[in-house]
Amino acid sequence: MTCRILTLQSEQDWPKASQWLQGRRDPGDGVESAVREILAAVRSNGDEALVDYTRRFDCPEFAPPLRVSEQDIARAAASVSIESREHISGAAANIRAFHEAQLEKSWFLTRADGSILGQRVLPVDSVGLYVPGGQGGNTPLVSSLLMNAIPAQVAGVPRLAVCTPPRKDGSVSPHILAAAHLLDIDEVYRVGGAWAVGALACGTQSIGPVDVIAGPGNIYVTTAKRLVQGTVGIDMIAGPSEVLILADASANPAWLAADMLSQAEHDPLASAICVTDDARLAESLQRELESQCVALPRAQTAARSLMDWGAIVVTPNLATAVGVANRVAPEHLEICTRDPWSVLPHIRHAGAVFLGQHSPEAAGDYYAGPNHVLPTLGTARFSSALSVQTFCKKTSIVAASPEFLRQNLQAIAGLARLEGLEAHARSVEARKNK
Repeated sequence: MTCRILTLQSEQDWPKASQWLQGRRDPGDGVESAVREILAAVRSNGDEALVDYTRRFDCPEFAPPLRVSEQDIARAAASVSIESREHISGAAANIRAFHEAQLEKSWFLTRADGSILGQRVLPVDSVGLYVPGGQGGNTPLVSSLLMNAIPAQVAGVPRLAVCTPPRKDGSVSPHILAAAHLLDIDEVYRVGGAWAVGALACGTQSIGPVDVIAGPGNIYVTTAKRLVQGTVGIDMIAGPSEVLILADASANPAWLAADMLSQAEHDPLASAICVTDDARLAESLQRELESQCVALPRAQTAARSLMDWGAIVVTPNLATAVGVANRVAPEHLEICTRDPWSVLPHIRHAGAVFLGQHSPEAAGDYYAGPNHVLPTLGTARFSSALSVQTFCKKTSIVAASPEFLRQNLQAIAGLARLEGLEAHARSVEARKNK
């Protein structure tokens, strides 16, 4: 395994030097057509399609019901070790505290003419949460449930429906059920894949439709979310995960390598990049990556990720390194420099920023509190982390006074006629003498 080292003279060199990364954006031929077929089957056949796809891809002997009973959720939660329950509970408390600070209030303002204007903030009525099972259910993504469910609960969403693929024996990971139990979520379905997204979007005999679908998944799940967007809201279209680390000579190469590998072990399409102004650090980091990778349980996945999509980029100075980071607009950005707070004001585009050498991405992924559902593939240029706002909608309020209408009637009618909308103008003028 070799992670490439690139040398740039300026940030303008980055677009040409990074052409190899474009392949991460290509989902491959046939994915969308396959997903469209799945969604059509769910719309036509409901639960029957869900059972069929679940037998084909997850559990050959799968049998209804789709919904996990409250008793089974409680039993599963009780079967999980006290230590695991404490870890889940601690993470949930931190995530909840962070997201409670995001709550927005409705507001109103009164004009001198007596008009009242405002904005009302309300949660959506229902949310569907997709939770990947992880390697056949053996590596349950408990953090995904926490990160998606808690902001929805803080927003005040009254109904949360969780879909997660069953294991080969038809059961759901007890750790996922323990997390659901901790959060008082009792609507959990043994359904995964693109067909789960279809069920949440259009509804079936067992699963009621929702207003917003959130949660990560493979390319089929992501494509399904993209195709149902508009029928329902979604959190975001997320691609393969990525980290970019800004480092200077003060950084510990062993720690940097560990952080890059923590991203690379996710998926062969994951990307881990370090940008540094120190050539000697680059060489040390390359050696650390080689030695640490072979000791990982997922060494093959991490090695493939680093070979295909990883890089150590050497720049002439830290300002150029920051410029490269802003061009990448990474999902996760670690700043491992002598004074990371002095670098932060120059960062314009990143899903989440981790400051200092004691803030590895993994701390944010699981426990610190900010959400780990983040924009990828450069979309941090215009989008944000999943938040309480993902599960809220805002309604404008207009209570115009007679004085406002009298003073502005001519302007309103004039603008309406400028656009050729005579009825608009007359609807205002009808109130002229009242």
